[in-house]
Amino acid sequence: MKGFDIIKQAQKLQAKIQEIQKDLENKTVTATSGGGMVKVVANGKQEIVSIEIDKEVVNPDDVEMLQDLIITSVNAAMLKAGEDSEKSMGKLTGGMNIPGMF
Repeated sequence: MKGFDIIKQAQKLQAKIQEIQKDLENKTVTATSGGGMVKVVANGKQEIVSIEIDKEVVNPDDVEMLQDLIITSVNAAMLKAGEDSEKSMGKLTGGMNIPGMF
């Protein structure tokens, strides 16, 4: 009977993980740079959902600045999404870092 209980617990854990992952797909975080001139939205699965660029920051003579603003915003959005994902999974795992969970 113990083996069956372990399998049942593992199935419940897997279902909970899938539920959290689905919730993360619908959760978004936003990061900006350049005083809000570049805005990046990512979901909880650490996928970029959208990028908005204010046309005032688009300068053909200074493409490097725009590239830097995009990189800064994307990195900040990914960091926020990763932190949210870790927090959500941490509730399930009690703070243990289990490789491959998310």
